[in-house]
Amino acid sequence: MLTGRTASGDTIMIEQMPIFGGYTGGIEETAICDVATTLGSFALFSGNFHLDGPIHIRWGITTARETLQIAAHAAAAVDANTDLLLANQYYPMAGPCTEMCLIETACQAINDTGSGRELLSGSAAAKGVVQDKTTGLEARLMGEAARTAAGMKVSDLNEIINKLVSNYEKNYNNAPEGKSFRECYDVLTVKPTAEYIAVYDQALATLRAAGLDIKH
Repeated sequence: MLTGRTASGDTIMIEQMPIFGGYTGGIEETAICDVATTLGSFALFSGNFHLDGPIHIRWGITTARETLQIAAHAAAAVDANTDLLLANQYYPMAGPCTEMCLIETACQAINDTGSGRELLSGSAAAKGVVQDKTTGLEARLMGEAARTAAGMKVSDLNEIINKLVSNYEKNYNNAPEGKSFRECYDVLTVKPTAEYIAVYDQALATLRAAGLDIKH
């Protein structure tokens, strides 16, 4: 089937999400697993690009400190030695219309950009498991953060990431649930509410204070 799809010119995306703290073990072991499955997706299944997203076994998110480390090391290793296209999935803890959700998303975008990923896939707020809890503003900030981080020194990005993660990881046990799409967007105009715009602006201020000079 894959051979037929390749011959017909289909774009093939292969997806995998290694679990930190599961069968693959700790940070180092999970990063090795991530690299191996990434290479396997191209060698065995003729993928055009690979989408992964290390998941924390306790929290079920991609934005935890450990999973960001895994994603960064895996992407940097593949990027330094191949020309393969890499993407990453986004599963922040908090829900939409919360600063925590936006900061988590921006933090991972900084991480992915600095480690050489070409594509970003997200963001699925509230861990991607709650119905009607995803909006366009999370994706917008993901893009703005990535564009700003592009070209910055990795050492500077690491400092920013550490500041941001240190701020939100203490709230994992009581992360804000956020609001549904219809509660933070006008469903007729598909525009964010004034409340969500204010939350977004506050998130921008937090990112700038951490060292990411977003212009928009």
